[in-house]
Amino acid sequence: MPTYRDEAVVLRTHKLGEADRIVTMLSREHGKIRAVAKGVRRTASKFGARLEPFMVADIQCYIGRSLDIIQQAESLGSYGSDITADYASYTAASVMVETADKVTDDDGSLQQYLLLVGALRSLARREHNPSLTLDSYLLRSLSIAGWAPSFVDCAVTGAPGPHSVFVAQMGGVVSDEVAPPGAPRLSEDTLELLGALLAGTWDVAEAADERSRSQASGVVAAYAQFHLERSLRSIQHVDRSA
Repeated sequence: MPTYRDEAVVLRTHKLGEADRIVTMLSREHGKIRAVAKGVRRTASKFGARLEPFMVADIQCYIGRSLDIIQQAESLGSYGSDITADYASYTAASVMVETADKVTDDDGSLQQYLLLVGALRSLARREHNPSLTLDSYLLRSLSIAGWAPSFVDCAVTGAPGPHSVFVAQMGGVVSDEVAPPGAPRLSEDTLELLGALLAGTWDVAEAADERSRSQASGVVAAYAQFHLERSLRSIQHVDRSA
């Protein structure tokens, strides 16, 4: 029976029968995988804990008729327990895996895989504020998917910035000439923060004040949900106080 091996990050799981689970994963080479992990809900399971959300594992599967079957799973990144121990990190990670699930098709994306693994690792290690990590992840993930926002030049005309009017539907900041009436204006500090989050300039991002962080988070959430064309269910639970 044909088998394959790959690295994968667990996005979500669903119960199947009395002892099994269906595990949805984003893999490094085989795209998005939905596979059955047999017996993992039993206390004697050898690899159940390695197939929880936010975990990264080296998996071996054999190809089934409708769903593949996970034969082995060896831990590569045990991020789950460290992330779930902190509510702000847990809620941020939940949005990340939901986003990864929505921006990737069955063919997957190596860039999306590497970005997600890096973001989960950062959350687990408490490298940065969870809210900032989430906003940076969302901006980068959308950019990889083809929706890179503009925070300097006009997203419509290309007119050199800086511009302060932000319109998610138009792709970022726009010049006053094309801005729709009533469109919100962002402060210079917020625009600087958004640019830093997109570029990964963490010294600038972490120096931002609370007002700029709050405004930036609202912008990122609106931009993400517009381009995904659906709401992110987990984003309503995000703890922005951390």
